[in-house]
Amino acid sequence: MNVAGDGGDSAMKNVCAVVLTSFMVLSCAPILSQDLLQTGIYDVPLSTIKEQPEQQKGKLFILGGIIVNTSVTKEGTLVEAIYVPVNARGYLRSYGSSRGRFLALFRGKEPLDPVVFSEKREITIAGQFLGLRKGTIGEMDYSFPYFEIKEVYLWEDRRERDYYYYGYPPYYGPPYYVPWGYRYNYYYPGRWRYY
Repeated sequence: MNVAGDGGDSAMKNVCAVVLTSFMVLSCAPILSQDLLQTGIYDVPLSTIKEQPEQQKGKLFILGGIIVNTSVTKEGTLVEAIYVPVNARGYLRSYGSSRGRFLALFRGKEPLDPVVFSEKREITIAGQFLGLRKGTIGEMDYSFPYFEIKEVYLWEDRRERDYYYYGYPPYYGPPYYVPWGYRYNYYYPGRWRYY
C-alpha cells in the first residue's frame, strides 16, 4: 500500500513539474515572429527617432503602444498610439507618463477592426519607420513618427482579464491562496496576432 502511494505521489509530482515547466516556457515566449524580433530595434526611445528621422528611415522597430484611435483609410488601417517601451521579446515594460505618440499603418488583406483595436487597448508592433507625419493632438500641432506595420500583436483587454481572473478591478496585488490553488497577478498574453 505504501509503495503504491509513493508511486502515485511521484507520478503527481512529475505531472506538476511538466505543467509548471510548460507554463514557464509559454509565459516567456516571444509574441511576434522570431525573425522580426531579431532584426528589429527595440531599445531606441521615440524621442531619438524624432530627432534623427533621416538616419532612422527604413529601419524596423519593435514598439509597444496604448491605442488612442484606429481608423480605416484608403491606404489601410491607421493606428494612433501612445508609445510604450518593450523588452527583447516584445513584452510591454512598465509605463507611467506619456513618452510621445506614433502612427502606424496596417496594409493587410483585411483592415484591423476599430471596434477590436479600440481606445486604451495595448499593442506591440514590428514597424518599418517611414518618416515623420504632421498631425494634431487636440488643438496642438504634432509630428508623429510614422511606421508601416509588418506584424501587430493585440494584448488581451485588461478589463476582461481583470474581471475573469480577479473579479472587478482594481483587485491587483501579490499572490493569494484559494482552496483550489494560488492566484497570481500575471500579465496574461493576448489572444490575437495579425500578419
